[in-house]
Amino acid sequence: MRQVYLRPVNLLSVLAKVSGITLISRVTGLIRDSLIAAYFGVSADTDAFLVAFRIPNLLRRLFSEGAFSQAFVPILAETRVRGDEEEIRSLIDHTASTLGVILLVVSALGMICTPLIVHVTAPGFSGDKFATTAALLRITFPYILFISLTGFGGAVLNTWSKFSLPAFTTVLLNLSFIGCALWLRPLMAHQIFALAWAVALGGVAQLALQWWGLYKLGRLPRFRVDFRHPGVRRILKQMTPALLGVSVAQISLLLNTAIASALVTGAITWISNADRLMEFPTGMLGVALGTILLPSLSKAAKTDEAHFSGLLDWGLRLVLLLALPGAVGLALLSVPLVSSLYHYGRYTAADVFFTQYAVLGYSVGLAGLILVKVLAPGFYARQDMRTPVRFAIITLVLTQLFNLLFVNILPKDMAHAGLALSISLGACINAGLLWRGLIRRGAYRPQAGWGMFLGKLIVALAVMGVALWLLNPEDARWIDLRAQPLLRIGLMGGLVAAGALVYFAVLWVLGFRLKDFKRMA
Repeated sequence: MRQVYLRPVNLLSVLAKVSGITLISRVTGLIRDSLIAAYFGVSADTDAFLVAFRIPNLLRRLFSEGAFSQAFVPILAETRVRGDEEEIRSLIDHTASTLGVILLVVSALGMICTPLIVHVTAPGFSGDKFATTAALLRITFPYILFISLTGFGGAVLNTWSKFSLPAFTTVLLNLSFIGCALWLRPLMAHQIFALAWAVALGGVAQLALQWWGLYKLGRLPRFRVDFRHPGVRRILKQMTPALLGVSVAQISLLLNTAIASALVTGAITWISNADRLMEFPTGMLGVALGTILLPSLSKAAKTDEAHFSGLLDWGLRLVLLLALPGAVGLALLSVPLVSSLYHYGRYTAADVFFTQYAVLGYSVGLAGLILVKVLAPGFYARQDMRTPVRFAIITLVLTQLFNLLFVNILPKDMAHAGLALSISLGACINAGLLWRGLIRRGAYRPQAGWGMFLGKLIVALAVMGVALWLLNPEDARWIDLRAQPLLRIGLMGGLVAAGALVYFAVLWVLGFRLKDFKRMA
């Protein structure tokens, strides 16, 4: 059996490319959300759709980029390094086929049991709202099949350092939403169902594009089911603790949805729109960085501990460098961002401020949410799934304790912001536990210069914060500009650009240079 030596790649360059493509996805996603806000506003229908879409999305994190990819990518990377073409082909074929069979069963059961699922996930729904959610869920549930097989294709492509196509795939879902909102919605008696069909059509388009990429790579799977296949058995064995860990995070989200369903009408929509703003930097940095780091960490885990530690150190510094200004910007520019993106049509000024409260809650934990996506792969690459599970369980318990506290002490129309704040605090605690765990195991050894690095970041953040506070008009001004959307969007974009310019200018004066963050893997 021959050993394959893989050509090093410039991770900073790859990150820039993946983040750039992810930016397209996030921008089209914000256009999608702006159209949904304008056409559907904050209503029982939008709450119903968001619950119906959230459920297959949660399962996606189990079967796609969650437990499955965490178990599959390190094993596939290890198999690829050994260089046995038949072994690689067999692993890909049997894994894809087994995953497909499991997902077909899950999809069928989900479509049959939609009323029960809605009862469990949104116990506050009743009457027409409950019936609408169940009907929408029957249409959206098969998305789990499409997006999970899409995730399988992305895992294979990423292992072969083909990051661009998987990063672009999410754009297709957003385009499906935009098209259905504009053209299918007016044709439907109950217009919210246009969004459910957008999910189904988008899932098919995503799968088709990703598997076209596998075909071009010569890795398109053949149907070969064998649950006793050694590689499949290893993946299933590794997935078991990973499933528990990811399930804990999804249980937390489901509990939050259940709590939100019992709050005032609109709470789910406000939280979801705030979540979309939080996902903008999380996807561009956290998801992108975690995606490109996992294959590199997997290769280094058994061969070069120093390189493994160096990769983690690079990732952590890059996260803090880019996530902290994002968190400060989200907090200080929450009204400009929310009003510019959502305050149209049926989305009222009151909805802007209720959404802002949730954005403020999320901004507290933005860095923690992104750090988890860099630190957790440090365990997955070493095929240690159990430790992150323990930390996830601790995080779940603490998050729900925070929920009980905040929901009860905050006014009823602000309680949804307490749910966002609970997630943020939980993410920070989870990141801290993962960081300490890697250090205690000797897997991560912080490199020199952290004190100076953090000191310079604090100075740059302070200067940026003061600049944004001085430049940002009063909240009422942003609301008054509703009739001038291009002006409002332009002003908001100018504020974001000014904040970024000030931040990076200060860092440059303090000695930061782009070349210092170049990293080969």
